[in-house]
Amino acid sequence: MSSFENLSYEERTFAPLPEFTAQANAQASIYDEAATDRLAFWAKQAEALHWGKKWDQVLDWQPPFAKWFVGGKLNASFNALDRHVEEGRGDRVAIYFEGEPGDSRAITYSQLLSEVKRAANALIELGIKDGDRVAIYLPMIPEAAVAMLACARIGAIHSVVFGGFSADSLITRIQDADASLVITADGGFRKGAAFGLKSIVDEALASEPNNVSKVLVVKRTGQPVAWKNDRDIWWNEALERQSPEHTAEFFDSEHPLFILYTSGTTGKPKGIFHTTGGYLTQAAFTHRMVFDIKPESDVYWCTADIGWITGHSYVVYGPLINGATQVMYEGTPDTPTKGRIFELIEKYKVSILYTAPTLIRTWMKWGEEFPKGSDLSSLRLLGSVGEPINPEAWIWYRDVIGGGRCPIVDTWWQTETGAIMISPLPGITATKPGSAMRALPGISAKVVNDEAEILGNGSGGYLVLTEPWPSMLRGIWGSEERYRETYWSRFDGKYFAGDGAKLDEDGAIWLLGRVDDVMLVSGHNISTTEVESALVSHPNVAEAAVVGAKDETTGQAIVAFVILRGGVPSIGGDELIKELKGHVAKHIGAIARPKQILVVNELPKTRSGKIMRRLLRDVAENRAVGDSTTLADPNVMKLIQSGLATSKSDD
Repeated sequence: MSSFENLSYEERTFAPLPEFTAQANAQASIYDEAATDRLAFWAKQAEALHWGKKWDQVLDWQPPFAKWFVGGKLNASFNALDRHVEEGRGDRVAIYFEGEPGDSRAITYSQLLSEVKRAANALIELGIKDGDRVAIYLPMIPEAAVAMLACARIGAIHSVVFGGFSADSLITRIQDADASLVITADGGFRKGAAFGLKSIVDEALASEPNNVSKVLVVKRTGQPVAWKNDRDIWWNEALERQSPEHTAEFFDSEHPLFILYTSGTTGKPKGIFHTTGGYLTQAAFTHRMVFDIKPESDVYWCTADIGWITGHSYVVYGPLINGATQVMYEGTPDTPTKGRIFELIEKYKVSILYTAPTLIRTWMKWGEEFPKGSDLSSLRLLGSVGEPINPEAWIWYRDVIGGGRCPIVDTWWQTETGAIMISPLPGITATKPGSAMRALPGISAKVVNDEAEILGNGSGGYLVLTEPWPSMLRGIWGSEERYRETYWSRFDGKYFAGDGAKLDEDGAIWLLGRVDDVMLVSGHNISTTEVESALVSHPNVAEAAVVGAKDETTGQAIVAFVILRGGVPSIGGDELIKELKGHVAKHIGAIARPKQILVVNELPKTRSGKIMRRLLRDVAENRAVGDSTTLADPNVMKLIQSGLATSKSDD
């Protein structure tokens, strides 16, 4: 881990502003409270939810399997909607929806509840019951949240698939979860044009055996779609004939709530599944404390898509459980102008913004004229998520977007953790640009070396979690052994997050990104193996090696090195490179499209045949190549370097 030792940091520390501290939800005593009795602390947070039956036991820990709030019963949909309506908050706006074409809706808690009840009744009519899996493949529209909450209401397990994924990626997830229903749309809007989703679902379901019997289709764009009368049903027609009344059933605290797939080092996506009571407890608690949410006055906006865990925890469950008013936006940040996000902040008087470093760096590239073209004075807190944020972007975010007055909460967590684990608490924590600072109350995060020894300040190593937490994953769907092997085998009795971290001299935590074969591109995990498999599936490719190289905008960019099959000409190969990039995008999704592909004659391999990806990463990042003495042919690296210098990459 010696590479972690020589890191430079922004030296400044920003103390909380006294006026923010005076009104903050979190008080400094919360850390001592959690440290004194961790389980009592989490039980107190759970009591903020509505329970049909209270639990008998806070935690049953049989490593590596946890059960939280054992014996308790609750319903996620009831907590997000019914209780607000019953307690007189039904007229509060839950979602301000803004479509990319400019259409908008203001949906109150009462209206959202009515729609969810109708959707729940429609699911029941289709034969969906407690424990069934439902795949959701939708654009960023309110119906996505409605579909999730309707599933939760009747005990069905939702599996949301990001709307940018391909038919291949979709069917893989449908099959693994054994989903019996798909909820999709005719399409959505992106960069000024309609794109198709139903057509991708049709392609996915035709290509492989599956148990999907019905497809519910939201009419979003009005574009023509192919139709199977015995399978396909329009969403609006299915809901219109339903009763607006439905009584939520209370399920066991450990009842599975959702499956969400994330890339794995073996190439096959991992179905991370979360249960209800613990997940909702931590999602709601962290949303309330980290974002200092004041539901009566704040307008909150998390820019994440619901296809990722951030959209689950901090668009759907956390904000709605806390009764917040939030913005949901369908489109891209640069359509129709590069000031789109800032215009919406002004329009809805957004006070809390939670977004990704990739977008912040993009704004920096575009220049200050766009944020300065809108009134951003409503903002009072800024958040960052998805990957470590570099200090320069942190300072720009604070000064240009936040006007120097907004605290920044730089958050670390994962699909697997379910909710934020490491973050400043606004009003309490003095912050350092680029550091997530410290573990939240009730969370035990440590940095260890290769021998699993816990390290002190000034040391770098691996980030581990040493105590179970309420929103932790309960496993990998259908593969207990893979769960053990992936997360618990590296360091005995400790959850290994897959990230490197360093403690500075003050004990602040600095996240250093992935240490395995998973790339972090625009805040999203993409497996090198998955991209390599897609490349090798092309008839012209014999072998491929993929690495993540540092990129000033996306954090990491995908760089691929390919060996062509015999007889395939590599001269004048620009068209082939373009074809290969498109091939990867088709198989996985546009987010996995390599930024650069280099055709090589050989890959750097040891005498035992292992590809030395660290050497390829050296080349891709344009630095001196490390020790290559173990290679079967040390000259390979010189040839690759000279080839990369003349290759082309995307902007």
